[in-house]
Amino acid sequence: MSNSEDRIHALPLWHGPVTIAPLKGGISNESWLVEDRAGRHVVRFGKDYPFHHVFRDREVMVARAAHEAGFAPELQYAEPGVMVSEFLGARTYGADDVRANAARIALLVRRFHEEMPRHVSGAGFMFWAFHVIRDYARTLQAGGSRMAAELPRYLTLAEALEKTQAPLPVIFSHNDLLPANFLDDGDRLWLIDFEYAGFSTAMFDLAGTASNAGMTAEESDELLTVYFGGKPDQAIRRSHAAMQCASLLREAMWSMVSELYLTAPGSDYVAYTAENLEKLEAALETYQNQYGKL
Repeated sequence: MSNSEDRIHALPLWHGPVTIAPLKGGISNESWLVEDRAGRHVVRFGKDYPFHHVFRDREVMVARAAHEAGFAPELQYAEPGVMVSEFLGARTYGADDVRANAARIALLVRRFHEEMPRHVSGAGFMFWAFHVIRDYARTLQAGGSRMAAELPRYLTLAEALEKTQAPLPVIFSHNDLLPANFLDDGDRLWLIDFEYAGFSTAMFDLAGTASNAGMTAEESDELLTVYFGGKPDQAIRRSHAAMQCASLLREAMWSMVSELYLTAPGSDYVAYTAENLEKLEAALETYQNQYGKL
């Protein structure tokens, strides 16, 4: 029996004997499916990652708030390093699902942005992708990253992308809208994994949804139209295209930092870095073909 399974057995919430099976999908945390007499549950192990601005006490607060607001499964138990949530039995989305459900996702994300400030508590946390990129560059330089020579170019690019951003209201955003963080139970959509949630503008969530799912221009336009309640103007379209590039740059640099400081079963951070840098180059080409050189 593994150390993780020992830890699961020792948790104080189970009703009767438990069966345990690993859950695949995460690239930074370890998750398990556990069944007892009360039902099925997801056990997630994850400690604080200051290099990623991840603090689990804040994640626990947001998970509880998101359940209270009707967006997330119930958080049934939490202690340092462990979170236990209700298992929904819902389908985990892939990129194709996100693209096919752009309108539903836009409505879900808009409701999340509008309603979550009424439920979150404690000190506010600001997530601004361009600050994250700058801080990742410092972390990578200090850690002797193999990508250190590229950092000045990444910072110059991030500064140019930041300047394109249209002013938008501050909302409460998820900030990690990978396809696998959307669940569909057949009746409605759910959100999971709130490690990076905090106050921002809508654009990073909208851009991350599009870039992570490989949306076409038409699919992105549908996402924006439904979210904003009308056809987006040129400034919003340009901001969105630029933020898609920033989202991919941030994800690539997340992976570079993870190369230095994380080890997760089955995760190849070097390959994930390369994958996101390739997507970034394609997104930059698309942006520059439409809006000109940055």
